[in-house]
Amino acid sequence: MVVIGGIAGFIASAIMKSPNSMWTDIVLGIVGALVGGLIMGLVGQSGYTGFNLYSLFVSVIGAIVVIALARIFTGRSVVR
Repeated sequence: MVVIGGIAGFIASAIMKSPNSMWTDIVLGIVGALVGGLIMGLVGQSGYTGFNLYSLFVSVIGAIVVIALARIFTGRSVVR
């Protein structure tokens, strides 16, 4: 999950054009993987299912949500 989360953090930061550091992207991706699993569970789908593309997709969605929430709550474009 940590590896998928790290990859998801990089992908989400590219999508969101986030100028975070590499370590921040990894942390946001790992948190995003957890959030993505929770979101998918709420809509009746399976969350993290192992090392596969579906889990990466779920993790990227979660990481995008985490980055967006960080921007909303901090009033800045990035959490540093």
